[in-house]
Amino acid sequence: MNSHTAVPIFESLSSPVRLDIYRLLVKAGPDGLVAGRIAADLDLPASNASFHLKALTQSGLLAVTQEGRYLRYRAHMAVMAELIAFLTDECCQGQPALCGVAPTTTCCESDTP
Repeated sequence: MNSHTAVPIFESLSSPVRLDIYRLLVKAGPDGLVAGRIAADLDLPASNASFHLKALTQSGLLAVTQEGRYLRYRAHMAVMAELIAFLTDECCQGQPALCGVAPTTTCCESDTP
């Protein structure tokens, strides 16, 4: 990852609503959630949720799949792992063990939509 890739991700997470959506989808795990459930869980109007889901998807943080009439969203954990690695790869002059930084891992084995 580089700054050109990281900046849009940070921009998409700078909205409190988008951050809440992303955290909800991380909590949901590999099964993800359909758009209507996301809107309901966060008490958002459907159009507002759709706007924010589109921005998160465009940044690469979310994967989306069509299931009949519904769209299912999942947190793209590999992108977040790359972002964390980008932020910490030069920690303590490239020696993260000196800083006490935990190795970057994803919480889920599979990151497929």
